[in-house]
Amino acid sequence: MAQIIPFRGIRYDPDKISDMSSVVTQPYDRIGEAEQAVYYDRSPYNIVRIIKGKSVAHDNGENVYTRAGDFLTDWLNKGVLKRDLKPTLYVYHQEYSFGGENLTRKGFIALGKLEPKRVHAHERTLKGPKEDRLRLMRATEGNFGHIFMLYSDPSCRADETLIAAINGMSPTIEATDDFGNSHLVWPVTDPEVIARVQTALSEKDLYIADGHHRYETAVNFMRECKKRGWTKAAPESFDVRMMTLFNIDEPGMTIRPIHRLIHALSDFDPKAFLEKAGNDFQVQEHASLSELEKAVKAGCESHTFGCYAGGTFATLTLRDEGLMDRLITGDCSADWKHLDVSILHTAILERLLGIDAKALEEQQNVTYSRDPEGALSKVDRGEEQIFFLLNPTTADEVKRVADRGEKMPQKSTDFYPKLLTGLVLSKMEIEK
Repeated sequence: MAQIIPFRGIRYDPDKISDMSSVVTQPYDRIGEAEQAVYYDRSPYNIVRIIKGKSVAHDNGENVYTRAGDFLTDWLNKGVLKRDLKPTLYVYHQEYSFGGENLTRKGFIALGKLEPKRVHAHERTLKGPKEDRLRLMRATEGNFGHIFMLYSDPSCRADETLIAAINGMSPTIEATDDFGNSHLVWPVTDPEVIARVQTALSEKDLYIADGHHRYETAVNFMRECKKRGWTKAAPESFDVRMMTLFNIDEPGMTIRPIHRLIHALSDFDPKAFLEKAGNDFQVQEHASLSELEKAVKAGCESHTFGCYAGGTFATLTLRDEGLMDRLITGDCSADWKHLDVSILHTAILERLLGIDAKALEEQQNVTYSRDPEGALSKVDRGEEQIFFLLNPTTADEVKRVADRGEKMPQKSTDFYPKLLTGLVLSKMEIEK
């Protein structure tokens, strides 16, 4: 089912770029103005100039994208970027620390056939980011960021094949990200090794962990190309997309929670809110953020949420899962109804606070945070009214919901660390 294709990746020439860390970035959607400025200063060849370039005075709506195309062409002409000569799979390891443990997440970079009906997505997407990425793809005809893909293989056939292939070899690419995590890449060109990996994944379903907007954009661009009568001129073309694949059954898979901050509620009374929540949730007060975090983690299997409002720390633990069956009468699976984010959005945000699905999509009342202490400070400063602390969604929950063709609420998962942009690129060849 999964069509995995080796490709002639485009990489920075180490003779011209001695420090890979100076030219790679976090994914485009993690780059704000401050991060953009830092990346611009690190190197004149930093990939940020392509994936999220600066606007300048008198720009029209397309200038930032045409400049991206110009940068790509110029760097290829100068030899700063070079295309590999052989079809390649790129083994990609991330070495990082999380929760006091040193972990390694092992995967590989390849092209994947664009088959939207056979690839499982788990999050809803927004129109704006897809339009932005489509304009960039039209201007560059390239893939820069990764689609973070999951598959399940308890036997670990592909992993063992690739580990054996790089045994004793030093990585060709080494980079350190802004959080101190190491990113290591080994090209693998042996046709027999590649064939074994393709066979191992041929019957596997693929699940998008991160990169939903990028995947849908690639599908939209493919449809545009076909409508124009364009055809592919090489394996690297519009009918495939660069992706990085990780086995969900391998260790090293970390998902962080994305917490919620609530604002712009009229006549909000924290005490009245907690009293009302007590009808459906067991409410228990705590003395500090650290105690709140411990209590939420301990309640990971009982739908426990942390709450901070009006100077009060409290946990809210759902009394009866049947509440979700009573609140949601539509065609939603039990797996979807029992997600913590689904319960929070339905039973708390909408039912108790009046924040409906439209308000969530338009972010009228909700912002998101991965930093509990920073979120707390925003509530104390009066910038936000409530902070909700969540447990992380599990990889198994992602798989079960995606298998049913359902979409989780937005910002349900945060896979950590992110895949660096700029390690390997792909340029399409199109017959027009």
